[in-house]
Amino acid sequence: MKTNVNLWWILTAFFGLVAVVYVVWNIIAHPQLPVFNRIEWVGSVALVFVTAMGAMIAFYTSRVEKAQGGVLPEDSLTADIDDGDPEMGEFSPWSWWPLVLAGSAAVAFIGLAVGEFMIPIGFAIFVVAIVGWVYEYYRGYFAR
Repeated sequence: MKTNVNLWWILTAFFGLVAVVYVVWNIIAHPQLPVFNRIEWVGSVALVFVTAMGAMIAFYTSRVEKAQGGVLPEDSLTADIDDGDPEMGEFSPWSWWPLVLAGSAAVAFIGLAVGEFMIPIGFAIFVVAIVGWVYEYYRGYFAR
């Protein structure tokens, strides 16, 4: 985990440096324009935002690393597979509902491009799929 934290701080510093170099380079490259018009704003703002996003991820990973209270077995090079927590959650490998949910999102987004009448159809498919996914263990062969 410490490696990830350091990597994100290095990437943040790199993108910050690139943003500064990009702005200064644009100012130097166009001496005939006023200073405010020399800056290429789209790329400059994008690089500043990438720097900010990298800083957010670095801050988050550093807080998680500090909160976990030491090296986890997953991060130790000498750990065995059995040393980690075996509970990973409950998954349904036979479930078709995630595919239906993806299809409902596709129908809704196609509705943005083709025609607005498809957006409510996609939303209706979404409601059916999310209810089916939530209640799939309450009926049928896998009911509990």
